[in-house]
Parts: sequence; structure tokens; C-alpha cells
Amino acid sequence: MPKFTSWQLAICLVLTITTSVRSEVTPQEVRNSIRRGVQYLRAQQDPVTGSWPEPNGMYGGITALATLSLIMSGDNKDSPHVKKALAYLESMGQPNSVYVTSLQTMVYVAADPVKYKGLIQRNAMWLEKAQIAQGDRRGSWGYGMNKGKGDNSNAQFALLALHDAEKSGVKVTPRVWEFARDYWLDQQRPDGSFGYISQLPSTGSMTCAGLASIVIALDKTTKDAEVRNGHVACCGNQDETDAVQLGLAWLARKFSVKTNPSAVAIKNASVSRAWHFYYLYGVERIGRLTGQRFIGTHDWYREGAEYLVAKQDPLSSFWIGHGHAEDNPHVATAFALLFLSKGRRPIVMSQLRHGTKKVRLGADANDIGDWNHHRQGLHHLTQSIEVRWRRDLTWQTIDANVATAENLLQTPVLFISGKDALNLTKEQKEDLKTYVNQGGFIFAEAACGGEAFDKSFRELMKDVFPDSQLRLLQKDHPVWFAEGQVNTKYMPHLYGVDACCRTSVVYCPSDLSCYWELATRNRKNDYPKDVNDQIDAYLQIGQNVVAYATNRVLKDKLDTPVIGEVRTVEQLTRNMLIVPKLQHSGGSDDAPNALTNLLSHAREQVEMRIDPNRRMLSPTDPTLFDYPIVFLHGRRDFRFTKSQQKALATFVERGGVIMADAICASPQFATALRREISAIVPNGKLARIPTDHKMFGTEFGGYDLASVTLRDPKLRRESDPLGIRLVKGAPYLEGVEIDGRYSVIISPFDLSCGLENHTSLECKGYIKEDSVKIGVNLILYALHQ
Repeated sequence: MPKFTSWQLAICLVLTITTSVRSEVTPQEVRNSIRRGVQYLRAQQDPVTGSWPEPNGMYGGITALATLSLIMSGDNKDSPHVKKALAYLESMGQPNSVYVTSLQTMVYVAADPVKYKGLIQRNAMWLEKAQIAQGDRRGSWGYGMNKGKGDNSNAQFALLALHDAEKSGVKVTPRVWEFARDYWLDQQRPDGSFGYISQLPSTGSMTCAGLASIVIALDKTTKDAEVRNGHVACCGNQDETDAVQLGLAWLARKFSVKTNPSAVAIKNASVSRAWHFYYLYGVERIGRLTGQRFIGTHDWYREGAEYLVAKQDPLSSFWIGHGHAEDNPHVATAFALLFLSKGRRPIVMSQLRHGTKKVRLGADANDIGDWNHHRQGLHHLTQSIEVRWRRDLTWQTIDANVATAENLLQTPVLFISGKDALNLTKEQKEDLKTYVNQGGFIFAEAACGGEAFDKSFRELMKDVFPDSQLRLLQKDHPVWFAEGQVNTKYMPHLYGVDACCRTSVVYCPSDLSCYWELATRNRKNDYPKDVNDQIDAYLQIGQNVVAYATNRVLKDKLDTPVIGEVRTVEQLTRNMLIVPKLQHSGGSDDAPNALTNLLSHAREQVEMRIDPNRRMLSPTDPTLFDYPIVFLHGRRDFRFTKSQQKALATFVERGGVIMADAICASPQFATALRREISAIVPNGKLARIPTDHKMFGTEFGGYDLASVTLRDPKLRRESDPLGIRLVKGAPYLEGVEIDGRYSVIISPFDLSCGLENHTSLECKGYIKEDSVKIGVNLILYALHQ
């Protein structure tokens, strides 16, 4: 019989598998660094008192800082080290220092805001009284109650503590926020920076302090939405300020993770490195509070994590800095842990900044524009999801004018809001299409009664997804119950676009973010019941959409998206493995990126010479015999013609392998597939492949598949639609053996949706990670036959 022209090449490809070398810091390296830093701090704690050594005049300060870093790094209130530290802090009574009172308050909020509500309230009242109320420093704080003039470092910590206190449910007098806002806006220098006091040069650490304080103060004093006479008023008059944007631009120009930048050149190296870890802690806070993944062109968390992992002491696991305080490894280590642990919070959602004006990198996430009518809406929704999921999360802003598809894929949900017509370029539309096809999810609203936005968004969906239409989501769709049942009295119309295995776009033609904006901690006492009920319903919709889109599974912040590249035939490199998809009438390309993504993963993870370009091939195409493997999937009934069956029969007789799966575990396609395979290989028996077969092991350079995870929607609990759906066990694959080798391998459970990153509540199939592993193993097995 004739031989395949690609077989010998395929064997060579397998034999050239090598181990890739990664230069960027990995999530595991960061986790290990945090673990080692935590172990160091635990070892330095006094086993009797629960404290860490304190400098004169700061009784309780280092203990509070170390405790906060342990909690943020994963220790809970019941861990022995945290319990001892909390008992020590409680025994102190009311501190007489702004620093200590502020840090202690943040510890109590992080540990247990319910248990420590009384102490949080006590400290908040003390800080309110300690705020300077007169003179040119009005709105700031000094070192203690009526002790000297205010400075920007003490003032920052006081505001952070009061911000946390209010989030925990403690009411803060509005005048405190107003005084603080006016103080910080007055302190900012024309170039956007801040110094410790007006007589000292600007620094990165103090600029971070000023920006964080302005963001917090503006949040408390600016009203994009409000309740008037018992009714909600959306899209209020927004006071535009350039303060945060100017400060971020200064940080972008001066950005460094290796030193605390200054506005002036400092010759003394030890002075230039002072407050370095304090500055990094500030960078983390700015990135989180403003929703910025990048400061300028700098991925601040990735760069900072790489620096800190490299600078951690290899033996003792501490960090140590220079100058006042940070030459104490307890202080430097605590700040380093706060950066690493808080900065790596997974992104749950991002808002798209859109418009014709190109915004420079590092611009303020809180500035106004048609894309951002309710500046705290997304922030408040994220906070509500944090409470619901009992985990720390973050959000970010993405500028459509500078973002790539890879940038978009760093967020699981992309929120698009506006009133005016949405004008996107051809490239931006293509990026949105790639984003959704690669597993992304669009959540959109027409704000402020925006008829122009509504019309343009509907046209955008037709343009980007011509084969799908916006459809009204009925009451049995998971967006109404995925996280919790929405009050039927307040159910707006929601529309969706289906892509592959799920609804991948949800659109509301009315305001949602307006009500998220009003979702403050103390609103139950401030608003009428009907308003609160509607806020609860719209928060529930937001939570449901995010839960449906993510299944509560989020990427690590250091993960890098992999996009299957598409190239023209002219660009193809010869001598590469090519795996085409078989054409048929049952949805042969309903998951268009599944195979492309699998081949890209195979190439990246095992460095095989593979071309991931998508090819559709008729079974009767004469080039069929040039390929050692063909891929087959779909979601509807189909039939091959007699000539197609004969061609495929010849293909497997000559040593070819057919890999197949039922998209979204479609029973119609699985039934048709089994029928067609029986016609193609009438003498073969389609049966389950033994779980101990070598294709499930590492013999061919793949993965150990002894245990994989299957999503099963039939096992869902009514009380928790996202709860029990994961079953661990050996892969369930069926196959036909010819002369001791499997020439046909099919999965009746979904692989394709997992490969497309479309995790779905409705589909029975393997999770993304295991879909990739199964697919890679099958390719490696087939190439060895």
C-alpha cells in the first residue's frame, strides 16, 4: 500500500520534543516566595506575647503591619500566629499613634469585621478626632492626637483605615472625606506628584499615597448617581478632575521597581533607596484602586513580582531595605508580602474605555467619558462578588485604543457601557471577535437611556457575530439564577449572543451600573426599601452574569494568554504537522478555535513543530492521505455519503487516526458519530478505551491522565447552581482498534468547548486544563502509531 508522505516527519516531530525555558516569573514562584516570607515572619514572632519587636514610640506598629501581611498572604483569624497577634493588639487598648491606630484598624477589618466592629468603631472615632481641622494642613493627620503638623504619610494611613472601616459598615462623618479631598488636591504639585511635606522633593512613595487618598476621597464625595425624593437619579453631573491622571502620568515617567523614584537626582545611594518597599506597597494600592493593569507601559505587578522574587534572601527568606525602618527585615518583608499577595488578586472583570480620543497609557481609571458614567459601579459590583465568593478580587480598565486581543484575554469578563454611539475601528471589532472566540465574555449596558448606544451595539453584534443574533434571554437562562435568584419585580430585559457552547454576550438596554454605584455599605439605612430592593436585584444580575461567565474559576494574574495564530497558506512553513478538520453537515466548525487552540497548546507546551492554522477538509479530498491525523467534531445529526465513508475507511486502513468529540456532549452528534464510525469500520468494535491504556500515560511525552475533571450539570445542587458539577476520574473515551492500534478515538463528552475556553453551565465535558491534556496525549499517541 502507498505510504503517507507525512508519517516519517511525524515521528521526527515527536522525537524533537524539548523542555521550554521560561524567563518570566511564574505563579508558582510567587506562591513559593509568599510562603517563605510568611514562614520567616512566623518564626520571628514572640511565641509568648504574639508580638514582633517594636521601636520606641511605635508600640504595636510592626506587630500590626506583620499581622496584616500574614492575613493578606493567606493566614486566617484562626491560625495560631494570627490569633496570638490579634490578642496582643487587643490588649494594647487605644493606641495614641495615627500609624498604629490605622494599621490596627486595617488588621481588624481584614481578620473579622463583625467580631471587631466595636474596636473598628473606636479607632475610627479616634482617627476622626485626630484629623487636623484648621489651618493650612486642614484635612491631614500628624503622628498623634494634636501632635504637630500633618504629613502625607500619616494622612494616607488614616484615610486607608477609615476607608476600610466604612467598608466594614462603620459610618464615617462626611466632613472627614471632604476635608481630606480638599487637602490632597491642594497638596498635589503641578506635575502631578507629591512629597512628604511641601518642603521636600516629590517621591514615588508619596505620589502613590496622594493618588490613593484622592481616589478614596473622591469616591466618598462624588455622586454619579443618587437617590432624590425616593427615586434613583442616574448619570449625574460629573466633576472632572485631572488629579489622578496627572499623578499616574508622573509615575509612568518615573516608574521603577528597583528604587523609590524621586523628582530630583539623589547622589547618595542609600538615600535614593529609602522607603523602597513602602513605595512598592503603594504601587500595588494604586494599581488596585484605579483598576490599572499597566502604569505607563509597565505591567507593574509582573515587574514588581519578578524583582521581589529575585531579591528575597535565599537562606532566611526575608527582604531587607535601606534607611529608616526598612533596614528592619520585619518591616521590609511585611511590605513585600503585601505587594505580592494583594497585587496578585485575580481579575474578575474589566471595563472597556472606548471613544475616538486616544488616552495615554497610565490615564486615570476614574476619569469621565461616555464609557464611564458611573465611576464606582464596577468597583462596588466587584466588592459584592468578593463578599459572595469569600475571596479577594480586583477589576481593571482596558483602553480599546491601545489594547490587543491578548490584553483583552487577561480579563474573563469585559464590561462595555455608554450612552452615545459606540464607534470602534475594524481592528477593534476583530479583537472583540477574537476575544469571544478564545473564551472571553462581553457584558454590556446602554447607560443614561442611550438610544444611540443601543442601536450601535446591536449593529456591532451583527457585524462581529453574523451567524448569531441577539436574543431575549428567557427566565430559565442561568443569568437569572447562576449565583442567586433575581427578584422578579426588578428583572430588566437581557439579551444574549450564543457562541459555541454558551451565551458569550449579555446585553442590557438600560442602566445597571447606576444601581451598582449606589451599592454602598450603609445604604440600607439611607435609601427607601424599594430602592434597596432594586439595587439588590441589579447586583444579583451582575453577580449571576459573572458567575455564569467564569464558573467562579479565574486566571492567575501572571498567566499569559495563548492565542492560536491564523496564517495564510503562503506563510506556512514546510515540514510541520498539520491536522485538518473534516467537513460534514452536523456543525463541523461550530467550535472554530478548538483545534487551533489545542495545536497551539501542544506546540507551546511540548515544542512540537505544529502548524495551528485552521483547515477544513472534505473526506473525499485527495490530499486526505497527506495527513496522519484528522479531527472531527459537531453538535447535530449528520451523515457521510458512501464515497466519503469509503475514503475514510481507506484512510484508517492505511494508518490514519480520526480524533473526534461531541461539542457540548451533544447526544445527537454522538449518536450520529457512532453510526458513521460503524459504517466506516464495519469489522471494528467501538468500545471504551481501557483506563490503563498507554495513551493515558506519559510514555509518549504527554501527561498522566489517571485522574481528570469532568463537568456534569446533572449533578448541580438547586441551592447552588455552580456548586457540585465536577467529577474526578479516568477519561471516558471510545475507540476502534485495528491491528493493535486505535485508529478511531472519540469522546462523547465535550473537549471542544474546554479547548475554546467556553466553560459552560450547560455542557457535560472536561475542564479546559484537562481538555488540553487529553488532546495533547491523543496527538502524541497517534503520531507514534
